[in-house]
Amino acid sequence: MSESKTRMQIKKRMYFVLFCCTLLFAALIIKTGYLQIVKGDELQKQAIEQQTRDRIINSKRGTIFDCNEKPLAVSASVETVTASPAEIKANSENISPETLANGLAEILALDYNALYEKLTKNTSYEIIKRKIEKDEADRVRNYIHENKVKGIRLDADTKRFYPYGSLASHVIGFTGLDNQGLEGIEMVFDKYLKGSPGRIVSAKNAAGTDMPFKYEKLVDPQDGLNVVLTIDENIQRFAEKHLETALIENKLLKGAACIVLNPETGEILAMTTKPDYDLNNPFYIQDEQIRLAIEQLMPEEREKKREEELRKMWRNKAVVDSYEPGSTFKIFTSAMALEEKVVSLNDRFFCGGSKRVGNYNIRCWKAGGHGSQTFLEGVQNSCNPVFIEVGARVGTERFRHYFEGLGFTQKSGIELPGEAMGIFHSPNYFNEVELATCSFGQSFQITPLQMIAGVGAIANEGKLMWPHLVKQLTDSDGNVVKEYESQFVRQVISKETSQQLCSILETVVSKGTGSGAYIKGFRIAGKTGTSEKIPRGNGKYIASFVGFAPADDPQVVCLVIMDEPSAGLYYGGQIATPVVRNIMDDVLNYLGIEPAYTPEEKETLESAVPNVVGKSISESKTILAGSNLKYRIEGAGNTVISQMPKAGIKVNQQSTITLYTEENKTVTMTIVPNVLQKSVVDASNAVSKADLNIKIVGAGSAPSNGGIISYRQEPAAGESVEVGTVVTVEFRRVEAGE
Repeated sequence: MSESKTRMQIKKRMYFVLFCCTLLFAALIIKTGYLQIVKGDELQKQAIEQQTRDRIINSKRGTIFDCNEKPLAVSASVETVTASPAEIKANSENISPETLANGLAEILALDYNALYEKLTKNTSYEIIKRKIEKDEADRVRNYIHENKVKGIRLDADTKRFYPYGSLASHVIGFTGLDNQGLEGIEMVFDKYLKGSPGRIVSAKNAAGTDMPFKYEKLVDPQDGLNVVLTIDENIQRFAEKHLETALIENKLLKGAACIVLNPETGEILAMTTKPDYDLNNPFYIQDEQIRLAIEQLMPEEREKKREEELRKMWRNKAVVDSYEPGSTFKIFTSAMALEEKVVSLNDRFFCGGSKRVGNYNIRCWKAGGHGSQTFLEGVQNSCNPVFIEVGARVGTERFRHYFEGLGFTQKSGIELPGEAMGIFHSPNYFNEVELATCSFGQSFQITPLQMIAGVGAIANEGKLMWPHLVKQLTDSDGNVVKEYESQFVRQVISKETSQQLCSILETVVSKGTGSGAYIKGFRIAGKTGTSEKIPRGNGKYIASFVGFAPADDPQVVCLVIMDEPSAGLYYGGQIATPVVRNIMDDVLNYLGIEPAYTPEEKETLESAVPNVVGKSISESKTILAGSNLKYRIEGAGNTVISQMPKAGIKVNQQSTITLYTEENKTVTMTIVPNVLQKSVVDASNAVSKADLNIKIVGAGSAPSNGGIISYRQEPAAGESVEVGTVVTVEFRRVEAGE
């Protein structure tokens, strides 16, 4: 072989080796680049996971306060038990997974098999049980210490707690196990309330156990912000107490809703739906019959039905349900007509019991009609034919203009999930008949929230304010982070029309169908409503009443809606007005609004019985006369040793106080008469004849107008009581009245 040929072969081999080395080096560069650039983040994450143990520390959820900073939802300190199966396996010579599972299952009340499966998984982190209380956590600690257990840890955690149980449940909402808001304010403001979780990062070896050296890094959690509501806990209690009573007494098949609003600001002072649920146990169905029925179902149907019933239970009727408002809407028809000056108070109308519109004969609620009446009397009587004619005077275009202006075609943006918008006729299908039915509140739907916002505008000099539930966000030191201002939307009617309509609506309570909402000394204005649910003729109704006070300077609006009453009575003027009266009575007194009595009311004012025990007969007579009270003397002594009613009890003026003057004188007893189904006059006479005193509730300022009888008395008929005892008699309308 020639030398040149040998050199050529050597060169070829060198080039081949160089090419291979270059190719290999290029491949290494490409692979390194791929690992560093393309897969770098993923591999870095995997390396960190292999080399460290990362345990989450939940942040403390912010508190939900009422407007007076009473805590409605708080986070209590608890602990969460976690496990490192790798460490447990490495420590199995000291304590076996079987023994450990058995011990922890007993302490934590867990299923042994499920726990054993977690402790023997091929993982480095497992949650054993969340949110355990201190006593349970201490028992776990003692067990770990006594048995020298490795791989079981207790981490600080928080648990949501609701101090008042079911109070404002549909407003506040609740959280899940991971502290995430699931309903209500808890859900809508979750991003502010939850804060940022912290973590503990510690080193571990390839086996997943602790390194010989100690490395641990703590990232502190950031607490969530507090939410301050417009809800007043006291007013919320008043609303819930009286609505609960109404739910039971009237056997409401589909529940009830109530909203109390400040018309000047749009702040919601109370919002409740009944039945409600316990915020501390929100997945427990309250209705026992429903609960038992679900348990009888097959497994696949059971969970579906349970979820359905829970959704119903959590449903906020005041926000997510729409309804036909019925005669409460006559407030707005009146506002339109007065603002457009197409009607005056003294315009006369005739109601013969029905009115022909197109091909339809639309009836009044009163058989035979109301006859000839003024517009003012038509409002007081809640007469449908009057409002059909008034609506026709307004016309379809102006009616729609005001309807939209009052906010009935849009959502308010309330800080709660699932707000409905209502349903109204499209322009092409809003004609003569639709206008007639809409004028008295039928053939369309709005939400209770839209209704009270609209009435708030009427009461607030015609200024519509959006209703809202949140005032502020604050930090843990109480500093205001964000302020939620009241939002003025638009002027819907003039101040003059507002004032005129407030006066008209006051007469509905003092003289008309709303007399059941009358409170002596307070100028209550309002309107009753009754609507038959679709399909018509099914005998299912919604009774409602919306009222505000004082009529000349409205500060509180209250709406009550009662869905499908089944105890006999169903008109708003019969069953909804007493509920609003009781709520407003509590609220107005709580807010410190001074009563302003009319001359007629002053004659029937109540007086607190003075204490005359220990005083002479002559001195007692003078004191009682000064309080406009009469007296009856039992015994021949000269000094009063006891009295009935007792000192401090409020009685009507001119009531009779029995004075006992002898130690051994037998107390005179009498039988309480039955005054149910009687008029105010007849009930008063019957009580007086039995030597008892009467307290009249809910009779209106003109009870002689008719249609008002007693339906509740305390003490009950037939009871033996001491003479002079006060018998409280509550009256309501029995004459049908929308």
